[in-house]
Amino acid sequence: MKGNRTLYVAAIISVALATLLATFNPLIIRITIDSIIGDQPLETYDWLTKLINNLGGTDSLVHNLWLIGLILLVVTLLQGIFQFVKGKWSAQAAETIARNLRGNLYDHLQHMPYEYFISAQTGDIIQRCTSDVDQIRQFLAVQLVEVGRSIFTLVFVSSIMFALNFKLALVSMSVVPIIFSFSYFFYREVKKTFKDADEAEGRMSTVLQENLTGVRIVRAFARQDYEIDKFDERSVQYRDKVYRVIKLMAWYWSLSDLLSMFQIGIVLVFGAFWAARGVITLGTLVLFTTYEGMLLWPIRQMGRILTDLGKTLVSSERIQEILNEPLEVVEPDEYQPEIKGDIVFDDVSFSYDDGREILQNVSFTVKEGETVAILGPTGSGKSTLVHLLARLYDYDQGSIKIGEHELKNIEKKYLRHHVGLVLQEPFLFARSIKSNISLARPESHDEEVTEAARSAAVHDVIQNFELGYETLVGERGVSLSGGQKQRVAIARTLIRNCPILIFDDSLSAVDTETDAAIRQSLKEKSARATTFIISHRINTLAEADKILVIEDGRITQMGTHEELLKQTGLYRRVWQIQNSLETEVLEGDQRKGAK
Repeated sequence: MKGNRTLYVAAIISVALATLLATFNPLIIRITIDSIIGDQPLETYDWLTKLINNLGGTDSLVHNLWLIGLILLVVTLLQGIFQFVKGKWSAQAAETIARNLRGNLYDHLQHMPYEYFISAQTGDIIQRCTSDVDQIRQFLAVQLVEVGRSIFTLVFVSSIMFALNFKLALVSMSVVPIIFSFSYFFYREVKKTFKDADEAEGRMSTVLQENLTGVRIVRAFARQDYEIDKFDERSVQYRDKVYRVIKLMAWYWSLSDLLSMFQIGIVLVFGAFWAARGVITLGTLVLFTTYEGMLLWPIRQMGRILTDLGKTLVSSERIQEILNEPLEVVEPDEYQPEIKGDIVFDDVSFSYDDGREILQNVSFTVKEGETVAILGPTGSGKSTLVHLLARLYDYDQGSIKIGEHELKNIEKKYLRHHVGLVLQEPFLFARSIKSNISLARPESHDEEVTEAARSAAVHDVIQNFELGYETLVGERGVSLSGGQKQRVAIARTLIRNCPILIFDDSLSAVDTETDAAIRQSLKEKSARATTFIISHRINTLAEADKILVIEDGRITQMGTHEELLKQTGLYRRVWQIQNSLETEVLEGDQRKGAK
């Protein structure tokens, strides 16, 4: 609420004035019935007595009842003005708070550790940043100020009722404690049920998000019916949870209506009986029945307010779960050295939070400007190894140095500006190709974008598109082929001219000819860059200055292409398999040509 408290105070003052004015009309009607039309002596507030006397007294007003109507109109108009101001200021404050909350959430998400998003459900995060924030906004805009209206109504109305007739006031308040107790019980039930409904909505949103993101896979495997059934299952679960909330609300409003009508009935019975016996006046009976309606409505509203409070607390807890997640640790002694020199891994080990050991005692040295290729089975730790270089994870033990600088002491954001990482599954935004390439360097010129695209062997492909570099790609680059997406992602990395380049199996979707062209361009463009290439293609690995073979988190072989072919091990087995396949393909092509 920082910066918006004044607006809320003003809104509460406005609702207090509006509530006070709302109590005037029944008083004016009572005076009109009892003392102006009737013959009861005028007994009311001094300021109101003076006002009536200034208007000519009761004798004059009985012949000019239109003045009473005018007074009622003015009071109602003023009440409406204060209600409008209350709604405007509370809504303005609530919208600003919601904007700040969304901004804080988004900012927090941007600075959370990489590993959080590996297990988090995207749909659930989106739901917390949208529906849950909106629930808080609605409560702050409407219900929070309504709490003030309910309190003011209870105080103003009950004080007038007890002042006029203590016994009838007690009768009028007899059901109020029951409604309050019922509202509290209802609040406890709804809070729990709404949490279940909110979580069900998050699961449904996750299914929807996954389906839209993986639309190609769904179509490729003709799994539309399966996806429809899966979504329908989550949708039914969400509907059932919401239906329970609606049923609870229906029970509350029905029973509170019954109690309220019962309370008004009691007032009418006792009031009519006492009015007939002359204990109270007819105007007092009208005033009490009018006030009873004014009093019961905000009390009944307390049930809705408590319900929305329960929903808001659930939404707040879900948002707070994200805000309580630790941010990436920024140590005070981290610094920003020049990123150059040899890269040395010395007895490095790494385990995930669940205890799975991924890397074990890894040691090797890479000279500045060398190209290192990495081969290994799936899950052997290849990607984790290079992710340590960008500090997406921090190693548990051992040491990684760039030049003379320990990697853990280099500021993460600064380091990532100097480490170009092309992931195995490239992600493109739903923007133009030019915007995607220049994302890494927004200030880059068109010539630099074109040069990066040429280095990634994608310039000619882009030129063949109708709009060239202004061609819009679909969400996640869905309108491009896998190889085109990879090359655009490579161009996006190359435009930064990073001293360390990492290609995490990011050439797998391009043909061997394009693969060779990209590697040749990298040699010419980034001769001084230290390059890491993860691949399963021997042709891609063979030209590297050093090749690492990783199995079960350990380096089992290390050397050049020629050296590793002389050793028995994974590298030679993969080379033999790929070489025999290439021979078979070549012989098949020759036989087809002969025919």
